[in-house]
This record gives sequence, C-alpha cells and structure tokens, in this order.
Amino acid sequence: MKILLLSDVESKYIWDYFNPERFKDIELVISCGDLKSEYLSFIVTMIKAPLFYVHGNHDTDYLTNPPEGCECIDDKLVVYKGIRIIGLGGSKFYNSSLLQYTEAQMEMRIAKLRPRIWWHNGFDILVTHAAAYGLGDGDDKCHEGFKAFNRLIDKYEPKYFIHGHMHLNYGNKERIIKYKNTTIINAYQYYILEY
Repeated sequence: MKILLLSDVESKYIWDYFNPERFKDIELVISCGDLKSEYLSFIVTMIKAPLFYVHGNHDTDYLTNPPEGCECIDDKLVVYKGIRIIGLGGSKFYNSSLLQYTEAQMEMRIAKLRPRIWWHNGFDILVTHAAAYGLGDGDDKCHEGFKAFNRLIDKYEPKYFIHGHMHLNYGNKERIIKYKNTTIINAYQYYILEY
C-alpha cells in the first residue's frame, strides 16, 4: 500500500502543479500537522483516498475551520485496511498556546488510549506532530520531543512512527531513522511510504 505523508510545508509540486498520474496509486494520506486546512481539503478531493490528520502546534484554525473531507485521528486508534493507526498531535509546551502539552499531559493522553491499544493487540503506525525525545527532535523547548513517545515505541514496537514539526531545512536532520524495530519517518513537506 502506498501512503502519502504530509507535514509543515505545502508542496508546490502537489498544490500548484498537481498531476493525478503521479498519485494514482496512493491508498491513504496522513498529515502530521501545520498545513493549511484548504491544502488538505484540496488533496482529499484530488487524491481519491482517505486523509487522516493530527493537529500541529499551529493548527488552532482547524478548531473552527477543519479540513473538509478529512478525519482527525488525534487521541484515537483507527484501523484502515487492517493497519492499526494511533494519532497524537500537538507539540511540547513552550508558550501557553493551544495544542501544546507538558510531558505529563501527553502521558495522560496515551493512558486514555491504552484500552484501545490492548483491545487491538498493539498498533502498526504512530502518527504525531512532535518527534520522540532524541530521535529527530530539536534542542529548543518548542522542538524538543516527547519522552512519552519513546516509552510508547519501546513497549509496542510499531512498524512506523511518523511525525512532522522538524523541518528538514533546520539543519542536519535525517528523514528516516531506524530505532530498534521501528522506522521513524519525518513527513516534512511530503513523502511516499510503501507500506
């Protein structure tokens, strides 16, 4: 299955120069946040596949103007074609804005998902906006990753952990990191995953 991953920066390649032939095999689209609502609505209209998203730290407008035709998977476990997917949007708390969480708040969000995780015998893909601590995150308070994600990955060993927030042009950031049995992918701008 081909999955289109998106995050943080709208791609002119997709939005301004859309060619349906390039995306004809996409079966699922996943957004890791900080993209315009209109961009996601455009993509789900042009690519005939479901679009799941989590909130980025700058997506407060989604609260009043959510992307049309798309499904928010924040704080949910959804199953698509047998693939178990968890969504946990937002970033580390840094300036008291919405969609920012302390480590303890993120742990509480994960705790609420544990019955669903148990019921589904784990999960295959973890979708977040922020990175995990020390695994593709940044040094500043805003871009520091969550240690709660590390514990989640260590315990359940999902096949993929997909995040955004860390723009690849911020410096020496790798798009793909292998961590134990999990492949971590930074979805910055766009990336096509062969699942």
